[in-house]
Amino acid sequence: MNETLIILDFGSQYTQLIARRVRELKVYCKILPYNAPASVIRAENPTGLVLSGSPANVYHSKAPFPDERIFELGLPILGICYGLQLLSHHFKGKVHRSNKREYGFAELKVNRREAFFSGLPKKFTCWMSHGDKIDKLPKGFIRLAHTSNSPIAAVADPKRRIYGVQFHPEVVHTPLGSNLLANFLFKICKFRGDWTAQSFVKESVQAIRAQVGDDKVVLGLSGGVDSSVAALLIHKAIGKKLTCIFVDNGLLRLNEAERVKKTFRGHFHMNLRFVDARQRFLKELRGVEDPEKKRKIIGRVFIEVFTSEARKLGRVPYLAQGTLYPDVIESVSVYGGPTSTIKSHHNVGGIPKDMKFKLVEPLRELFKDEVRKVGMVLGLAPDLVWRQPFPGPGLAVRIVGDITEERLRVLRLADWIVIDEIKKAGLYGKVWQAFAVLLPIKSVGVMGDERTYENVAAVRAVTSQDGMTADWARLPDSVLARISGRIINEVRGINRVCYDISSKPPATIEWE
Repeated sequence: MNETLIILDFGSQYTQLIARRVRELKVYCKILPYNAPASVIRAENPTGLVLSGSPANVYHSKAPFPDERIFELGLPILGICYGLQLLSHHFKGKVHRSNKREYGFAELKVNRREAFFSGLPKKFTCWMSHGDKIDKLPKGFIRLAHTSNSPIAAVADPKRRIYGVQFHPEVVHTPLGSNLLANFLFKICKFRGDWTAQSFVKESVQAIRAQVGDDKVVLGLSGGVDSSVAALLIHKAIGKKLTCIFVDNGLLRLNEAERVKKTFRGHFHMNLRFVDARQRFLKELRGVEDPEKKRKIIGRVFIEVFTSEARKLGRVPYLAQGTLYPDVIESVSVYGGPTSTIKSHHNVGGIPKDMKFKLVEPLRELFKDEVRKVGMVLGLAPDLVWRQPFPGPGLAVRIVGDITEERLRVLRLADWIVIDEIKKAGLYGKVWQAFAVLLPIKSVGVMGDERTYENVAAVRAVTSQDGMTADWARLPDSVLARISGRIINEVRGINRVCYDISSKPPATIEWE
């Protein structure tokens, strides 16, 4: 069994980043709410503990405090920003509001290296985000580093293996932050650093077999990365006891349905039930232009179709979902244990109560990049592993206005050209998402000697780390010219192409 680092979340915007940096160092970690009982933490058999940052102040009456018994577990502890102030407060040091807040880049000057700053220079850039400072260190603690505005920017109680930093080593703005985290993990906690995609697959297969036993599992396969990797992982564990249901809603990308059948039924020899529900979805969506109504209709009809098909399988106690770790983390508000957030167009939500499924969620411990690595280990084709995100409602939210078979045909071809040209230019892996949008307006054009009055398409391409924020991609003029030329020449029904140069925020990535 892999070793575990526990991260207590006090509400920092960077908590997931801490977990990502730790995972990148091949150490398994788990985020728990700040008030998780010490008994729950002990049950995880952790090797170390991290206290995250927080927008709160330790001297405030409603400040979040952990179960004090965590300090009796004898674990190495690293406090980050608020976590440092919490350590100081708990061990009887002094924290107060600073006269001068410190946000942004700062030069950290190392006073004492200890194991914590081993191999790092005496000065380096770090990222600060705080308005409080430590006045007096608790007994047993020593100062390790400072900045011009923070006389105490890093501390340690080496005897008890407790460390704290005022800055954020987890963000990219602290370039040597991963080195610092590595020192804590490997020199202080003594982690081995052996958590890999291969080890995850091995442990997950055993866990799935233990959970499911001789029972059967059903999974709604969309063809996206998450559901595809979940399907392969469960198939590796229980083989034909897994049945995947693929619902063709008519809102998919070009040749998507055929590709799913070829990959999972043909190549991986999995039980795949294919449901052609295109006409049913189109009928329900006819005349609907409001994007939120579109989403609700698509979600409802999908559940109806999936449920009807699942009932044909007889007794199947387990429902598999591609829930990822961010979904689990975001659902935690107060202690009560992480629970998965079921998204209506990605995972199967709203299943009728008489179908009492037990959940199998093999990816609930992983971030998106880790899911991709697992997919590679399981033999999923690279072009499927690294494919860009696709919205659950499909092309319905990329057609502004009414949805018809003809408008879907037009958009499907235009979208394929956008992706094809971006791949040919070697840019597919450099943009987060790229796609075409069909607008509800027409424009005058001239093709040959004839006047045309046809649709306008918008091209959207963005760069992003996680989809939470995004910037419009600066695609080369030559690539945009080829995309525009091909769409106008090859897609009958479009005579004008625009490029969306809006960032998120204020705009969203999708148009609807």
